Amino acid sequence: METLMHTCCAPCSVSCIRQLREEGIEPVSFWYNPNIHPYQEYKARRDTLMAYAPAIGMKLIVREDYGLRDFCRAVCGDIDHRCGCCYHIRLWETARYAAEHGYGSFTSTLFVSPYQNHELLRQTAEEAAEAYGVAFLYRDFRPGFRAGQQEARERGFYMQKYCGCVFSEEDRYRKQIDRDLKQPEKINAAYWRATRKLRLKLYGKIVKSRCLTAPALRKWIMRSGVAHIPQLKD
Repeated sequence: METLMHTCCAPCSVSCIRQLREEGIEPVSFWYNPNIHPYQEYKARRDTLMAYAPAIGMKLIVREDYGLRDFCRAVCGDIDHRCGCCYHIRLWETARYAAEHGYGSFTSTLFVSPYQNHELLRQTAEEAAEAYGVAFLYRDFRPGFRAGQQEARERGFYMQKYCGCVFSEEDRYRKQIDRDLKQPEKINAAYWRATRKLRLKLYGKIVKSRCLTAPALRKWIMRSGVAHIPQLKD
C-alpha cells in the first residue's frame, strides 16, 4: 500500500517514513513547498531530500515551485495568521495530486512537528481530502520527532533553523531585532569595529595615490573614525 506523503524537509521525514513502513505503508515523497524562502534555503532543503530518498529506496516526486511572490501575495493581508494559508496551499495541492495520479491516500511530514498548529493542519487536510475525493491518512507523528531529528544530524543532513517563509525567519530573530531597535548606538559601534581594517586599507591607497590634499584627507579621516595615522604635512 502506498500513500502520497507531502514532505517539508528530509529531517522531518525520517521518523515518519520509519513509522509508516513499520505499518506496511510505503510513502511516496511529494516535494511541494512554495513557502520556503529565500532560494538558497529552498534549494538546500530540496536537495537534501533528493539525496536522501534514493539512499533509502523511497520514490520522490518533485513539484518544483519557488513561490516567493505568490506566497507573499497570498498572506500579506494577515501575516500574523499566515500559517493557515500556508497549510492550505501545500495540503490542497498534495490532495489534488494524489487524486489525479491514483493514490489512495495522502499525509504530510508536517504532522511530526511540535511547533505546528496540529489541529488546524488536520482540519485543513480533511477539507482537502473531501474536496478531491481522496482519503487523508492521519497520523500523529510527533512522538518520533526528537529521535528523527537526532538521526538526521547523524546522517549529516542540512538542518534548517526556521519553519520556512521569510516571515518565520524574521520571527527567529525577533528578540535580536527588537534589541537592536532599542539600542542603535551599539549597531553604529559594531559597524565602526567591523569596517576598521577596510577603512585603514582605503586610507593607505589614498595616501599612496595623493588624490586628496592633506586638509581634505584629514577631514575624511575624522569622519571615518580611523585611528593611529601618521601626521601629514600641508
